[in-house]
Amino acid sequence: MSGPTDHDNQSPGDQSAGRQSPGNPVSGGHPPAPKKTSLLRSSSIVSAMTLFSRIFGLIRDIVVAQYFGTRADPFFVAFKIPNFFRRLFAEGAFSVAFVPVLSEYRTQRSFDEVKLLIARVSGVLGAALLAVTVVAILLADYLPYVFSPGFRSDPEKFALTGDLLRITFPYLLFISLAAFSSSVLNAYGRFAIPAFTPVLLNLVLIAATLFFTGYFEEPLYALAWGVFFAGLFQWAFQLPFLARLGLLTMPVVRTQDEGVRRITTLMIPALFGVSVSQINLLLDTLLASFLESGSVSWLYYSDRLNNLPMGIFAVAIGVVILPALSGRHAAQDSAAFARTLDWAVRLVFLIAAPAALALMLLAMPLMSTIFYHGEITAYDIGRMTLSLQAYACGLLAFMLIKVLAP
Repeated sequence: MSGPTDHDNQSPGDQSAGRQSPGNPVSGGHPPAPKKTSLLRSSSIVSAMTLFSRIFGLIRDIVVAQYFGTRADPFFVAFKIPNFFRRLFAEGAFSVAFVPVLSEYRTQRSFDEVKLLIARVSGVLGAALLAVTVVAILLADYLPYVFSPGFRSDPEKFALTGDLLRITFPYLLFISLAAFSSSVLNAYGRFAIPAFTPVLLNLVLIAATLFFTGYFEEPLYALAWGVFFAGLFQWAFQLPFLARLGLLTMPVVRTQDEGVRRITTLMIPALFGVSVSQINLLLDTLLASFLESGSVSWLYYSDRLNNLPMGIFAVAIGVVILPALSGRHAAQDSAAFARTLDWAVRLVFLIAAPAALALMLLAMPLMSTIFYHGEITAYDIGRMTLSLQAYACGLLAFMLIKVLAP
């Protein structure tokens, strides 16, 4: 199956900018446009890098499960809260709103205007995230009342969740800035680097589990600090690649900028679309906190396995088609827009249906093979199997959401 090509995303002005200063974006022209490759090939590149990341993510989960079993409930809640806000805003509503505006600037305006947009958006985004992070750290003892109220029956677990959250919440700031950088790189056709970036999180958490748990009286603190530094590393990793495009600028806080206002306006409807699936996943954790100890971990491990096909295929397709759809929308080419979206939906159906069936039928052997080690018991495997089978029923719908609201 071949996808529609993305060469019609380039405007004549964009091409002329490239001729004015080939290979030297700093001099005033746009960075050279990527070669005319098909969306299927771009999706394949992102899928390959994502598969590499997911393999390390699976290794990370195996290591964490072997060392902590289901005792990691407080960490999973403390990790899920900043991840919830990341997926809701930075990689959800913000990305959906920012990429179309950036694509329009890239095709219809000068390179200096693009740099100014990036500087102002990064400044406003960074300032807002910093304020949210500071408030969350100050209120860390109270957030578990909202996200894991069932832990109140175990005061020690409840208090530990708040302590871990103080360490993990700054991850939201770092990973959101990394997501912003990824959006810029994706808009310029540099898909591989953003797709590789999550590998750093997995490597850091594997190292934290294997080598640093012994330095803490409560070993879960090693994982929390691993999350903190992993977010910092993921953001820093992308900065040199932005610099090579001439797009690494000093942030400027200016909320009255035209581009910033447009992005804010576009975020509001996008927020409703993205929030449905994310709030649903958060409710799982909230309800599980009222159940027997280990329920949060069972859901986490089964959700991670269910996310393999979604992360490898649906996310890759969504990442690749968003800049393409934005370009077609900016060019007012409704026919090309419809063809691209139709191709993506058909590809998701082709992948999701057999993947969901396989997860439902093979849930028990998959869970036993991957997680039945160390601290994980046969009882845990049984509960994780039921969770995975339930999650698999909604795999197709969640994969379509990743494409329709990438």
